[in-house]
Amino acid sequence: MSELPSTARVVIIGGGAVGASSLYHLAKAGWTDCLLLEKNELTAGSTWHAAGNVPTFSSSWSLMNMQRYSASLYRGLGAEVDYPMNYHVTGSIRLGHSKERLQEFKRVVGMGRYQGMELDILSPDEIKSRYPFAETHDLTGALYDPNDGDIDPAQLTQALAKGARDMGAKVIRFCPVTSVRRENDEWVIVTPKGEVRCEYVVNAAGYYAREVGKMFGRDVPMMVMSHQYMLFDTIPELEAWSKEAGHKLPLLRDVDSSYYLRQEKYGMNLGPYEKNCKAHWVTKDDPMPEDFSFQLFPDDLERLEWYLNDAIERVPILGTAGLSKMINGPIPYAPDGNPLIGPMPGVPNAFEACVFTFGICQAGGAGKVLAEWVMNGETEWDMWSCDPRRYTNYTDPQYCIDKGMEIYGHEYAMHFPKHYWPAGRDRKHSVIHDRIAGLGAQFKPYNGWERAMWYAKPGDDTSEAVTQTWNRNGPWSPRIEAECLAVRDTAGILDLPGFSRYRIKGPGATEWLKGLITGRVPKPGRIGLAYFSDDKGRIVTEMSVMMLDEDFFFLITAATAQWHDFEWLKKHLPGDAAFTIDDVTEQFSCQILSGPKARDVLSEVTDADLTKPWLTHQSCQIAGRWLQLVRVSFAGELGWELHTKVDDTGAVFDAVWAAGQKHGLKPFGMEALDSLRIEKGYRAWKGDLSTDYTILQGGMERFVDWSKPSFKGKPALEREKQQGVTKRFVTLVVDAGDCDAPYMSTLWHGDKVVGETTSGNWGYRIGKSIALGMLRADLAVPGTEIEVEIFGDKRKAVVQEDKPLFDPENERLRA
Repeated sequence: MSELPSTARVVIIGGGAVGASSLYHLAKAGWTDCLLLEKNELTAGSTWHAAGNVPTFSSSWSLMNMQRYSASLYRGLGAEVDYPMNYHVTGSIRLGHSKERLQEFKRVVGMGRYQGMELDILSPDEIKSRYPFAETHDLTGALYDPNDGDIDPAQLTQALAKGARDMGAKVIRFCPVTSVRRENDEWVIVTPKGEVRCEYVVNAAGYYAREVGKMFGRDVPMMVMSHQYMLFDTIPELEAWSKEAGHKLPLLRDVDSSYYLRQEKYGMNLGPYEKNCKAHWVTKDDPMPEDFSFQLFPDDLERLEWYLNDAIERVPILGTAGLSKMINGPIPYAPDGNPLIGPMPGVPNAFEACVFTFGICQAGGAGKVLAEWVMNGETEWDMWSCDPRRYTNYTDPQYCIDKGMEIYGHEYAMHFPKHYWPAGRDRKHSVIHDRIAGLGAQFKPYNGWERAMWYAKPGDDTSEAVTQTWNRNGPWSPRIEAECLAVRDTAGILDLPGFSRYRIKGPGATEWLKGLITGRVPKPGRIGLAYFSDDKGRIVTEMSVMMLDEDFFFLITAATAQWHDFEWLKKHLPGDAAFTIDDVTEQFSCQILSGPKARDVLSEVTDADLTKPWLTHQSCQIAGRWLQLVRVSFAGELGWELHTKVDDTGAVFDAVWAAGQKHGLKPFGMEALDSLRIEKGYRAWKGDLSTDYTILQGGMERFVDWSKPSFKGKPALEREKQQGVTKRFVTLVVDAGDCDAPYMSTLWHGDKVVGETTSGNWGYRIGKSIALGMLRADLAVPGTEIEVEIFGDKRKAVVQEDKPLFDPENERLRA
């Protein structure tokens, strides 16, 4: 047995497939002084009992990237590391029962094609030709993935570990981590076999990740589900077919019934994700055990009865097979079902690669991403979908349980744009929540904060069922249109709790900020957009910078960016900084007042100077309460943001609302705001603004001050400017039909893929469907006709001038 080293550059805690992959990728990239510690034997957690399916399917661009990479890695891994592996590439058939499901499949086919995958749509007859035992009379079609399959999880883990060891990395088994401490900017990892000092540490502890996280003072947002699958005896008919065909059946997923069915030798493996699911280790009478290595939960066949009967109706030969074995093991779930990969929030030089619901198919890509995070502080692909900082302080244990069970019971659910999942709601309310609810607000959470999406009228259908559509139109459509037109013609007010904001104050703050953002720092009394790039010139984030006085700022960013952006700022603080940065998000709230009558409304409630121009701010009072009145408008009309202390928000809203009634003031929601902003070409965080694109590709050169001697990312951006950008941000007007272009819709020019959309919506002021996107640079010319692939249909689109579609000269905005 290997001897525990006293030092290592990186220590990985957890020896499942993800931990082994992380070690392998670090070693492959040249970081061989790395150590993996496993409390038992490798694979002892969820890995050993995992079914081992390896799909590439995902409706998430980043997860698809990760899974595609895994499948590609696994195909050659056994030969590369000289380790025998059972990896069966059988292909898969994902059944569709409805028009909406086929639309989802067609969208994924487009995304997959862009990533080089040959996904295809099958008709019911074509399903039968590939899977002769399936009943297809009630199906609309299926998604076929030729690269899907299954792998032996234990062999995969051992192969990755062997590859890492062969390159010089170390694996120590039967060595639990009992505690950690921070000394002299190093981590000290304490085990029964001794202590290890390291520069970086990774929590890859699977369903034990929350317990490991506690050692770092981190409450990992997760819970544990009981997942069962059933193994059936040999089916003679299947055996005869397989021997004649010379291969296994494709893996079958009935996603609308919520199970997979896989050929296992000449029998079958049925794995449901049942709605009547069960969480484990979530109550005082069911505590998490000290060690659950290589253990299972008792069988609970009653939960699976409906799914078994449904699968037998779909594939009748299953009904002839005897049940040979039940597997019921723990699987971790984050509140959205995606893993946690990236920096451990608030903890220096610590990372997470844990809470994998589909750890086998994602392990390869996860190891790549984790190694990039540790070594470079950034990743090749924008991985916000998995970044641990996407959650903040609202994810209490009950929230994680509620959301985990909801996700498990809807594992294959379609994520429709107007559907808002009901579990885990009402974690954070604006102080005027009840007021706007009384006006008909329909809510959705942003970083836990409930925000109004649209305002219903009495009699409107606000049921969950009506939102199960990809179509633009529904009961919400006339209401969103009316809200947009109120902002255009009179005035609208939007309650916006949860804007993330940071106070920066003290000597040197201005100079520091100048060196961090691409553009200029505004003067006292002014506000401006600031872009932060990484060393490659890629878009890290966008913030509004409000300068109150020399070396005194408020930085404002998206609600969901709260922990991400705060850590970015703190990471780049100089060691001798004489200024402070504080997260003051919880102390303030905001309302947006926008429209041509906005000045008239304000003039009745404040003596502030309402002639101050666009991009200014001032302190004033409304209803005897202080606020910061900021002359900006994400809606693209004459308007102000009203930044108040939380306790003063109600009084300010009431005064503005009362004064506004004779001027036609109406409430509007986030759906209307998204429509209004896209008509102006304003970018949205982690859609249009992500590290998948550079500042120049994103069309933000006007926010770059080349005259500054230096700023983060400047050398990379100068090189790119000299060489020329390969793709450019464009606004497209789309002949879109019933559905607007979703994120990552493929752009076509003839038979060539030439770009992708980053967001899309209907513009109610101009009466057209709009998409923002990235297009091959030579085609980014006004008037160029291309096509946007929307749910499998190619729709005509025209490149617009580089100016807003509505009020192109910003005359209304500056009025």
